[in-house]
Amino acid sequence: MKPKKLTLLAMLTAIALTIFMVEAQLPALTPVPGIKLGLSNIVTVFTVFALGPGEGAAVLACRIFLGSVFAGNFSSIFYSAAGGACAILTTIGLRKILTKKQLWVAGCLGAAAHSVGQMAAAIFVTGTPAIAVYLPVMLAASLISGLFTGLCAQFLLDRGKLWKIFLK
Repeated sequence: MKPKKLTLLAMLTAIALTIFMVEAQLPALTPVPGIKLGLSNIVTVFTVFALGPGEGAAVLACRIFLGSVFAGNFSSIFYSAAGGACAILTTIGLRKILTKKQLWVAGCLGAAAHSVGQMAAAIFVTGTPAIAVYLPVMLAASLISGLFTGLCAQFLLDRGKLWKIFLK
């Protein structure tokens, strides 16, 4: 891998991790537990579409691991990894059919897939399938936050001439 590209991936990982840590310090936006904006996913969606699926998956994996370590909540890594895996696979699949003007769709569907993955992990860990009744609430919140993150990623990609400097 070229040093410029490695540097860019390190910067994107640092940006995603910083956003994740700042968002973790914010008070809950809703009275419904577990719902957050997922702003660090702006970086993931951007990376998948700008650099490629492997690079996006690498940034996400590093952010999940380091976020769990730095936040002091390593027990949540299973939930984050399950949701992240579903989200990145969805985003990578959508990369093949969406244009760079439709990243908002990838944001929405990736966020929904993240919620499904987290719910599957929660059911697996707790052995309580009844908690799936919470999934429609999670999906509604995911679609709203995913729209925002997807639009932000699309904005970055549209105006990302700076990023191309690192790829030459």
